[in-house]
Amino acid sequence: MKKEIIIKHLGYVLLLNGLFLLISFLISLFLGESSTIALLFSGLICAIFGVFPLIFVERTEHVNFGEGLSIVVFGWLLTCVVGMLPYIMWGGEFTLANAWFESVSGFTTTGATVLVEIESLPKGILFWRSSTHWIGGVGIILFVMLVLPQSKGQRLSVYNAEISSLSKMNFRFEARRIVRILAVVYLSLTLLETVALMLFGMSFFDAINHSFATIATGGFSTKNLSVAAYDSVAIEVIIMVFMLLSGMHFGLIYGTVMLKKENIFTSSLAKTFLLVMLAGVALVTAKLYLAGTYDFWTSLRFASFQVISLGTTTGFATEDSAHWPIFTQVVLIYFTIQCGMTGSTSGGLKFDRVYIFFQSIGKQVKLLKHPQGIFISKVDGKVIDDKLEQQTLVFIVLYIVVFFTSTALLTAMDLDGMTAFSASIATIGNVGPGFEKVSSLGNFSTIPDLGKYVLSINMLLGRLEIFNVIALIMLKRH
Repeated sequence: MKKEIIIKHLGYVLLLNGLFLLISFLISLFLGESSTIALLFSGLICAIFGVFPLIFVERTEHVNFGEGLSIVVFGWLLTCVVGMLPYIMWGGEFTLANAWFESVSGFTTTGATVLVEIESLPKGILFWRSSTHWIGGVGIILFVMLVLPQSKGQRLSVYNAEISSLSKMNFRFEARRIVRILAVVYLSLTLLETVALMLFGMSFFDAINHSFATIATGGFSTKNLSVAAYDSVAIEVIIMVFMLLSGMHFGLIYGTVMLKKENIFTSSLAKTFLLVMLAGVALVTAKLYLAGTYDFWTSLRFASFQVISLGTTTGFATEDSAHWPIFTQVVLIYFTIQCGMTGSTSGGLKFDRVYIFFQSIGKQVKLLKHPQGIFISKVDGKVIDDKLEQQTLVFIVLYIVVFFTSTALLTAMDLDGMTAFSASIATIGNVGPGFEKVSSLGNFSTIPDLGKYVLSINMLLGRLEIFNVIALIMLKRH
């Protein structure tokens, strides 16, 4: 494994962060804010350390899978370290633990926050905070792949390390074209939502920040009360539509717009995903109404937003679900675990894996009846080979082990069971809010510093999908 190859690519990662820090600095400078110096120094650090590898490290035409994997994992870690610099330099509520937590939460698009007074932050810091979502949403490594004049071997190695096998199923193009498609869909959705939000009353600054957070399925808002601060049905509907789209496979969105054969309307997986989301909305609405929590239309309004928000790992809120009936919380926890489709910006287990899991159960039941039979699993007409099916089942087990382990660690720090359990699920799923102390209109400020570091590891494992971290450790050992 050639370290210079990894270092050169990490330089590009730093430069990308530096670009957004520059934009944040210009906003802060224009408004004469207290964060100007912090953003300037952070941007200069990224620029200096990002340029050095480009000058002194020779270009190479080949990157193997191990090097690609190292670029992905270390690229994410380096990005999170860089992301905390403006927070620490500016101060305020940002202790070392808080700055690290907020940075990791931003780049992994988790959206869990330690901030109590979000609206007191300078706009330059707020923009940087939202930018971490947008950079991390489609993957900082994929952004780098888009702009680099790399060889096919380089692109393929990094691409295979960054994107799971399930995510590639609805694409039939080479790596670089897939990255371009992702970028086009990502940019288009961001632009469309920004315009729509402005048409219904949001300022340009709030609209672009909320669009960054929606399309990245992140959830950072510029308001203490999240989307509830606007108290606008129109704004909520717009955000719900774009949350749903961002939780679906970008290849299918592209296929729908371009009138391709593989699109949202022909995909049984996409249609099942939408039906499951609809069922979740119906169940929560019915319980809220029958329990007398709200009238029917208010129940539908809040249930729709919360189910879609958690079911796509966005984490925006219009109401504090911590005070809802326990049945609705159980339903919401399920969606916090399941989340959106692969090939989207959503985190969590991914709906595709849940879909394959239930198909595997069906296959095992058939084998009990017909031990000599041969049965296969399919997703949208494509056969799921045994290797991918086994990998999916192992991933689900590892996922459960991680969030139960982190739950145990948090309860050892004297956090109550629901807070510890929901915080663990919400962070490994990159969802954001949980229940009790970390509810949808609450924050993670009361979590002990050690707990914040534990949950930060959860967020990174969730974003890197566990296997990449294990694979890198195994490569280092050999």
